[in-house]
Amino acid sequence: MQFANRMSQLGTETAFEVLARANALAAQGRDIINLGIGQPDFQTPANIVEAGRKALADGHHGYTPANGIPELRQAVADDIQKYRGVAVDPDHVVIQPGGKPTMFYACLMFGEPGAEIMYPNPGFPIYESAIRFSGATPVPIALHEATGFSFSADEVLEKINERTRLIIINSPANPTGGVVQGAELDKLVAGLERHPEVVVLSDEIYSRMVYDNQPHISLLSYPSIRDRLILLDGWSKTYAMTGWRLGYAVWPKACAEQATRLCVNDHSCVNAATQWAGVEALRGPQDAAEEMVKAFDQRRTVIVDELNAIPGFRCVRPGGAFYAFPNIEGTGMTSQVLQEKMLNEAGVAVISGTSFGAHGEGYLRFSYANSTENIRAAMTRIRELLAAS
Repeated sequence: MQFANRMSQLGTETAFEVLARANALAAQGRDIINLGIGQPDFQTPANIVEAGRKALADGHHGYTPANGIPELRQAVADDIQKYRGVAVDPDHVVIQPGGKPTMFYACLMFGEPGAEIMYPNPGFPIYESAIRFSGATPVPIALHEATGFSFSADEVLEKINERTRLIIINSPANPTGGVVQGAELDKLVAGLERHPEVVVLSDEIYSRMVYDNQPHISLLSYPSIRDRLILLDGWSKTYAMTGWRLGYAVWPKACAEQATRLCVNDHSCVNAATQWAGVEALRGPQDAAEEMVKAFDQRRTVIVDELNAIPGFRCVRPGGAFYAFPNIEGTGMTSQVLQEKMLNEAGVAVISGTSFGAHGEGYLRFSYANSTENIRAAMTRIRELLAAS
């Protein structure tokens, strides 16, 4: 059979490949500690699960509006007002099955041959994959270890030209845990005022996971770009709902109808019971979500200290999310070689920095969405592995 040429442009998400290999080794009897997958090790809070069960019992079995049930879109708008201090129209909210559809829809709306889309590198691999699939040219925004894996607004603005259609920003970030400071965002937004044709996609899926008493600064809070800003967020990380597949985007007025049309063509609607669970997540008690973040913060201290104690490693303290991104150049090994060595010989699953783009060479991504006990055990194995190499 002959596939369309665009299929060769699709990348993948290595975290799932490593997870499959780790699970296969575990099935063979190997003791594997998985610090690779970006998934909370907590269960979805009981009140949310009960809301999903109740929705099924109450007969919510049919199609819903393509952009989501009104109750959930209003709950999202209220939540944004509460945590970001910005009023949004529920009609601009589109509910989708996770965060990835928003990435694809934005790239399909604005990407085509001859266009350019900018994205963070190292960054979530689906950004580049979706850009290439759209036919546009991906233009990397380098993230720098020296600045805590923030970007330089000046560097971003210098890359804008007449072909630039979309800029993707992610803070707090995957895979680095980096948080872009307000001064850099201010400079970026001020510069974008000279480029009114450029749209911005702000991936804020880790917005509730910011540490050291830092505020989360949402690009939605900048009025001058709000009419061309797409906000991506969802339930997977904050509420340990990765398998429920529930996310949302706030689209500019000019884009909301287009995004809904893409939903109709793509997946019709998000399943009904999950949406009612999402309402409870936003409107119900937040204690469990807050406790998860406290646990991640404690683990962050443990993993950073442990990584910095390993010869050949150095690790900046991540400001958000639940990832550490240590520099491993001192080991003398490439990221891919060390990833394979750690999994096959030490039974520790992590992700090579190159899985997140060329600027990830010399780094590994560790997820600390695992217990402190497992994190410490994994670090012991890594030290022993390197000492014997």
